[in-house]
Amino acid sequence: MFYRTFMATTSSALPSMSHSNIISLTAPFTRNSLGTIRGALLDHASRAGLMISKPDPNESHAAVLVPFCNVDGVPGVLLEVRGNLRSHQGKSGIFPGGKVDEADSSFLAAALREVHEEVGVPPDQVDILGHLGPAERSSKGLRVWPYVGFVHPPETASPGQGLDAPLPSLSIDSLVVSQPEVAAVFHLPLSAFACQTRLKSGLFRASRPYWTVDVSDLVCRRRMRGNANRELVDETVNESLEVWGLTGWYLSLVMKALGICIRNTKGQWTGDPLN
Repeated sequence: MFYRTFMATTSSALPSMSHSNIISLTAPFTRNSLGTIRGALLDHASRAGLMISKPDPNESHAAVLVPFCNVDGVPGVLLEVRGNLRSHQGKSGIFPGGKVDEADSSFLAAALREVHEEVGVPPDQVDILGHLGPAERSSKGLRVWPYVGFVHPPETASPGQGLDAPLPSLSIDSLVVSQPEVAAVFHLPLSAFACQTRLKSGLFRASRPYWTVDVSDLVCRRRMRGNANRELVDETVNESLEVWGLTGWYLSLVMKALGICIRNTKGQWTGDPLN
């Protein structure tokens, strides 16, 4: 399995995660910022003991991709609205991914295969940046292994500009959505992770604090992909839609790894629910 990789350009010392973001939440992703994310994820994996974690062969496994991308020059994460949204009880934002098949050469290969099948992004458009964890069990009993990558637009050559030049933006309309499995895809800007009115604290598995993210306005505002499911999506967007559960937990881990904190209405930094 081949996928796009760039040379990491990480600093030897990352900023304190309890005080400031280590990347911009508004400027487009660059080769330098991707290198910074690689370093942060490597540090997260080391601190979480992921380097020595081994999958249990007696368990069933799944893999997902946390797909960073630029859209209209705005950095963020690509999320799906599942076609069977009613069965997700209002959980709107889902990462591309699914169950690991016997034919998959690795968990990462399974995640990349699912991304290709669900939203039409082939593996050579994905720059793998690292992974999160520990891997949690889904509500269906699958052990879900999360990887983090950057999605490039199709037919984009490796950038020859400087390390701080903005990487090309992905067009949501260029994605080929698998119907009826996926009703829509939308872009969640990184700035949403620092918006107190959008985030709400919750308990993952009824015991571990984490952030859920209100995406109601983002799903309503974006053009929906997947016309066969438009009736279902339009019916549901009138309700409050959140990224929560396992997707919300992994997003919270990303926020923690990148040092992203939220500001209150006075512009002051607030605490991290994972600490």
